[in-house]
Amino acid sequence: MVKQLMIGDATQEWASTRRMLERLPDELTWRPHEKSMTLGGLATHLINLLNWQIAILQYQEFDLSTVPLRREPLEKCADILGEFEANVGKLEKILAECDEKMLGEEWTLRHGDHIIRREPRAIAFRTFGLSHMIHHRAQLGVYLRLLDIPVPGIYGPSADEEA
Repeated sequence: MVKQLMIGDATQEWASTRRMLERLPDELTWRPHEKSMTLGGLATHLINLLNWQIAILQYQEFDLSTVPLRREPLEKCADILGEFEANVGKLEKILAECDEKMLGEEWTLRHGDHIIRREPRAIAFRTFGLSHMIHHRAQLGVYLRLLDIPVPGIYGPSADEEA
C-alpha cells in the first residue's frame, strides 16, 4: 500500500514538474532578486532533487558534507529536460523494484557527524524528496509568472489556462 501511494504521488509530481520545465525560456540567467537563484540555477536544483530522491531509495544515508553546496546551473533547456527524463527513468525503475520492507527501513540525513533527520525511507522520500521538489517547482512558477510566461496547471487549471 505504501509503495502504491508513493508511485502515484511521485508520478503525478514528476509530470507536473516536467510541464513546468517545458516552459523554460532559452535565456536562463534571469533572477527576480539578487539573493534569488537564476532561472537555470532553480531548474538545475529541481534536477538535483531527483538525484536526492534516487539517493534516498538507494542508500541508507545522505551526507550533505560530501556533496557540493551548489551545482553549476545547466545552461540549456534541452540539457535540463534530458537529465530530468533520465532521472525520472531511474526513479521509476528503482520504485518498481523496491519493496515495503525497504521503504520502512531507517534513512538518515546528516552533515558529517551532525544528524539532521532520521526517519523511514518512505517518509524521507515524501518530505525531503517530493515535498522539497514541489516547493521549488512553485518558486519556478513565480519566476515564469514574473517573466509573463504562461504557467501550466498543476492541481487544476492555472489562470493562464482559464483565460
